[in-house]
Amino acid sequence: MRYTLNGFTQYEEDIKRSRFLALAGPAQDASTALDFVAQYSEPDATHNCWAYRVLDNYRFNDDGEPGGTAGRPIMQAIDGQECDQVVVLVIRWFGGVKLGTGGLIRAYGGVAAQCLRLADKSELVDETEIRCHCPYTDIDLLRSRLVQFQGRVADEEFGIEGVVWRIIVPSSQADDLRTSFTNLTRGQVRFFDPDSP
Repeated sequence: MRYTLNGFTQYEEDIKRSRFLALAGPAQDASTALDFVAQYSEPDATHNCWAYRVLDNYRFNDDGEPGGTAGRPIMQAIDGQECDQVVVLVIRWFGGVKLGTGGLIRAYGGVAAQCLRLADKSELVDETEIRCHCPYTDIDLLRSRLVQFQGRVADEEFGIEGVVWRIIVPSSQADDLRTSFTNLTRGQVRFFDPDSP
């Protein structure tokens, strides 16, 4: 199961006189994640380290900390909390005590993980788009069955013989919806490739 954040969250902790502030938020794409980092980075801080994951696309940055001691542990916190479409920024104000490699990894990874633990999250559901033509005689019946498959009509175009729907449904329900709609209309519903015009 994968989760995303429902909004902005933060967590702050002092570790050996250094102040660490973790900020996290949802990110639909890389551009959104980088905008988040730019918006919340503190120019007066010693380091602004970050990581994001959007599906298979991910990046992290140590911002001057020794390689692998900040961005990568933040990334591991995101993956460890089973998060996706998420960005985390950890800001550090140096307090005069060096933490060492292990200490930095624990600090950055720990505050990032705690920030994500405290966040309001929701489960990400893989969705499939289904396009179909439905005769006018069956519209009300099929529309009433959409909720059974957790589906929703994203678009509809009315024509002479019926409506063409673009339906969004959890991928796990797609085959069952097609079978049910075919049976309910006695084969009158027609399905199209989602990419066809």
